Amino acid sequence: MPSLRILLIGSGGREHALAWKLSQSPSVESIIAVPGNGGTAGLPKVTNNNTVSENDFSALVNLAKQERINLVVPGPEQPLVDGVENVFREVGIPVFGPSQDAARMEGSKTFSKDFMKKHGIPTAAYENFSDYEKASAYIKKVGHNVVIKATGLAAGKGVIIPESQEEAQQALKDIMLDKQFGNAGDEVVIEEFLTGDELSILSFCDGTTIKSLPAAQDHKRIGEGDTGLNTGGMGCYAPTKIATAALLAQVEREILQPTVDGMRKDGFPMKGCLFTGLMITPNGPKVLEYNVRFGDPETQTVLPLLKSDLAEIMVACSGPVPLLKYVPVEIEQKFSATVVVAAPGYPNSYPKNIPMQVSTPPAGTNIFHAGTKLSGDALVSAGGRVIAAEAVGETLRAAVDLAYEGVKLIQFDGMYYRKDIAHRAFRDEKSSSDKLTYAQSGVSIDAGNELVDRIKAAVATTRRPGADAIIGGFGGEVDLSQAGYPSAPIIVGAIDGVGTKLIIAQKMNKHDTVGIDLVAMNVNDLVVQGAEPFMFLDYYGCSRLDVSVAAAFVEGVAQGCKDAGCALVGGETAEMPDLYTGDDYDAAGAAIGVMKAAQRLPRKEAMAEGDVLIALASSGVHSNGFSLVRKVVDKCGLSYTDKAPWDSSASVGESLLTPTRIYVKPLLKVLAQTGEAVKGMAHITGGGLTENVPRMLPKHLAAEIDVATWEHPPVFKWLRESVIPTEMARTFNNGIGMVLAVAPEAADAVVKGLEAEGEKVYTIGKLINREGGEKGEWCVLKNLESWAA
Repeated sequence: MPSLRILLIGSGGREHALAWKLSQSPSVESIIAVPGNGGTAGLPKVTNNNTVSENDFSALVNLAKQERINLVVPGPEQPLVDGVENVFREVGIPVFGPSQDAARMEGSKTFSKDFMKKHGIPTAAYENFSDYEKASAYIKKVGHNVVIKATGLAAGKGVIIPESQEEAQQALKDIMLDKQFGNAGDEVVIEEFLTGDELSILSFCDGTTIKSLPAAQDHKRIGEGDTGLNTGGMGCYAPTKIATAALLAQVEREILQPTVDGMRKDGFPMKGCLFTGLMITPNGPKVLEYNVRFGDPETQTVLPLLKSDLAEIMVACSGPVPLLKYVPVEIEQKFSATVVVAAPGYPNSYPKNIPMQVSTPPAGTNIFHAGTKLSGDALVSAGGRVIAAEAVGETLRAAVDLAYEGVKLIQFDGMYYRKDIAHRAFRDEKSSSDKLTYAQSGVSIDAGNELVDRIKAAVATTRRPGADAIIGGFGGEVDLSQAGYPSAPIIVGAIDGVGTKLIIAQKMNKHDTVGIDLVAMNVNDLVVQGAEPFMFLDYYGCSRLDVSVAAAFVEGVAQGCKDAGCALVGGETAEMPDLYTGDDYDAAGAAIGVMKAAQRLPRKEAMAEGDVLIALASSGVHSNGFSLVRKVVDKCGLSYTDKAPWDSSASVGESLLTPTRIYVKPLLKVLAQTGEAVKGMAHITGGGLTENVPRMLPKHLAAEIDVATWEHPPVFKWLRESVIPTEMARTFNNGIGMVLAVAPEAADAVVKGLEAEGEKVYTIGKLINREGGEKGEWCVLKNLESWAA
């Protein structure tokens, strides 16, 4: 890589952090900061230059030519939005930053929201307004809380989150009529208010490849506990604990890569740093906003964690050929925290030129200047967010504590800083440290989904006439009439087990109900495809054959078959002492059903927006998620013979062994009675609501389910004390064992028919257009936060 002479544009804490990191590169010969600040002035290789304005592009180009600059790094958003990249590109000097067209992603919130809609990137529902009266009327009409955003640049302050209708109307007046943010408020975006935790992800981009820095969490409000006015940012920490590997993979798959791909396809590739602001909602990550440059104070927080050469990364992103995929972006596996120190009065009016004293920080701690300047040899304040202390630690607590020690090195009259940076992470430690996930119990839903994706190609090679060899549904079909047996029906098969619920059966020495479970898990998978189960086979494997245990189990299987109306026609028993130990046993079953082509479900082509979602109550946990259930029982110090905390009439083990409800007979009867009213059914089994309901849906529709619309059995309320809502939704049935998609005009008839068969029935939601197309959410769960214990 050639020796680099860098022009760094800007004067904030972000620019100090960039200069600090770039100066460490052996490839960097010199850095000119325009105008820079009191911190950049003291860095090796860095010279401040305030003879030209950062907004005078002609003067900047002349300076660059004079100083033989071969890389320009704009820090703030305004020069990028105004086209600084285009100006330097015309004279052949590379810029680490996007073109003016690409910078519209930050320069116009209207443009970015329309971009997200076009490319199916999840974001909040929104409307754009340039007419004040229409915007005011819209706020009066909508039934949800809103966020009001000035569409143009407003120095990070143009986002208002009103807490009442009155505040919303006042904010709209301030922005659009009184021009609180100048021309930035000529147009506003009014968004649905999203709940959850915010994340900021800074990603290096070369137009094709993205490589991200650790996810960070900013603190925008001036007051502790996230109260008071919005600011440019009062502190930050990274990485965040909510940014799990699975979540980050989802963000990259569903948001970051589609964004970069979409920008390239639309003719304005993203080169530089893409800042993506996210809200992690109960229904997954959604984009709040894009910035097209490094954030402040996120940059001060994440760059100290970057082990790789920043200059090398910037060069790889800035040239005509995308090279980022060849350059490592290695991250220190530690934590970083930043505490911003502000001038008195900020974010309202504040004094400047306050004398300052800053002591030298110890190793591992940095002082990043923002609103400072040198007056002769004296350091004085020159802005609202004046300076910040950053530190790296082995733990988040250590990093935060060291950052606050760094604040003690800063002294000036009236200095203000928040004393609760990273409080959300520490809140989560207190409230969620004892919360469990399915993965912590040793079961990964994500790994299961990945396996299905991996083996689909191999499975497809077995296709034959009458059998498509497609997996991922509830059961597999063979159309015998197409397989060489004219006029024969369609055969449907399903195979499943009972899972670790068997461990509880063994501990309680009660084995008949798990036999019913085995049948139920299979025949419920058949009936959702419209099939009538007619035969069942079981498999029983053990260390040593205990005849009484095996007999009780098979008697339960026989009872389940009677309840489902199918014949138990065969099975296999295997003693394998080298595979199982002690009294361990395992069981699996296969059910075969039959149907005519006209009975096949789901009828995806018939489904439409507005179809009603009807649900049948479960009898309890059924037979999924027991690895997590047992983990919760252990965590609570319970024995299976103890009285159940949720059921005073039974022990823990007795209650948990309540068998899975078999829905076959009532469903088949109602299907026969109501014709084509039922368009699809989903058995709520492993994966809960979020994984199972989508299995019956066409690609353009999603299920909107209000989780507050049905009665929740006490066992699930007890589990919620130890399991977070999103894990509850993707692990358990939560009181719903079957979901039906029904034509609206026939919903009442279907409900009455099922109730006549003894089922407890709920209307839980409807089908909606899948926002974002095939990349949008399949299952939108409303009021999920009500499950938080």
